[in-house]
Amino acid sequence: VQLQASGGGLVQAGGSLRLSCLVSGLTTSDNVMNWFRQTPGKEREFVAGISWRNGVKRYADSVKGRFTISRVSAEYTVYLQMNSLKPEDTAVYYCASSSGVVTSPLGAVSWGQGTQVTVSS
Repeated sequence: VQLQASGGGLVQAGGSLRLSCLVSGLTTSDNVMNWFRQTPGKEREFVAGISWRNGVKRYADSVKGRFTISRVSAEYTVYLQMNSLKPEDTAVYYCASSSGVVTSPLGAVSWGQGTQVTVSS
């Protein structure tokens, strides 16, 4: 599976951004697509995940109610809609695929390149 993330940028606190992850080489619908994020000096952390097969979603507590993960199967794209952004959401965001539900980056199988999200206060 190859992943290509895009959509990062600079936004003021309270604003919104939508990240996209284009998926190619998907051979099974059993994959779960995830978003992780990482700031300098910290471990990469789970943000959200969605089952490609049935659309079941999971979120980190820190983003529940503000972020929405979705997928458009026909477009082979996974989205992360981020609303009510906070300065602490500033990070490099990565999309990643896994063969099941994961919350650790160790469980991811494939990674896209990161996209920088910066939220100014």
